[in-house]
Amino acid sequence: MEANIDNIRVVLVNTSHPGNIGASARAMKNMGLANMTLVAPEQFPSGVAVGRAASAVDVLEQALVVSDLPSALADCGLVVGASARSRKIPWPMLTPKECAERALKESINNKVALVFGREDSGLSNEELQLCHYHVQIPSNPACSSLNLAAAVMVICYELYSLLSGAAGKSSPSEEEYWDMAMATGQQLEQFYAHLEKVLVRVAFHDPDNPRMLMQRMRRLFGRIRIDAMEMNILRGLLSHLEHHLDQARQERQ
Repeated sequence: MEANIDNIRVVLVNTSHPGNIGASARAMKNMGLANMTLVAPEQFPSGVAVGRAASAVDVLEQALVVSDLPSALADCGLVVGASARSRKIPWPMLTPKECAERALKESINNKVALVFGREDSGLSNEELQLCHYHVQIPSNPACSSLNLAAAVMVICYELYSLLSGAAGKSSPSEEEYWDMAMATGQQLEQFYAHLEKVLVRVAFHDPDNPRMLMQRMRRLFGRIRIDAMEMNILRGLLSHLEHHLDQARQERQ
């Protein structure tokens, strides 16, 4: 998707715990965002924030600190505020994916702010009214309030997913990443014949009363889908058992 990610900023309002600032910075960098604005943080700069940021300390170092929310939004053409609950006045609502779609489209020509409120009370009604849209992250009604950094991660992930083209892509198939070719039909038939021979020798399988044992063994190994290396290991194991059976027979004789 075409977008200007540099035009998107994450705005944290009056954050009380510096660890949440650091964790939010890490979530942002994980998902390719770098612009953070802090509105009147209670503790910043902070060693705790740096510790939680891990490899995203650069996001903290370049974070803009302002005294009030209007200052953080002054140059923004689109403002979306995260709200954990409905307000008295209905406001246009977006899902996290819709939020990401709109933010990326708007970022081509406008500055975009994604605003997150205080850990304990979120954004006030007055602050939410500074936003063009509200975004609400679906969650368990019994525990609907997300940790601040977790909320930032959800929205940033949706942005990254759309921007990278990952949305809608299926996971790579087993064939795409597996390190060995799968065992062929001929190799499997030779293995099943070898397996049955050894099972008979150890008196585990009675061909006169098979009890569908070999059919079930086929179903088992077919479900696993053995690769060529695993087949070699299994055949080697069977050969090793045969060797010891022969040795034991010779000793008895």
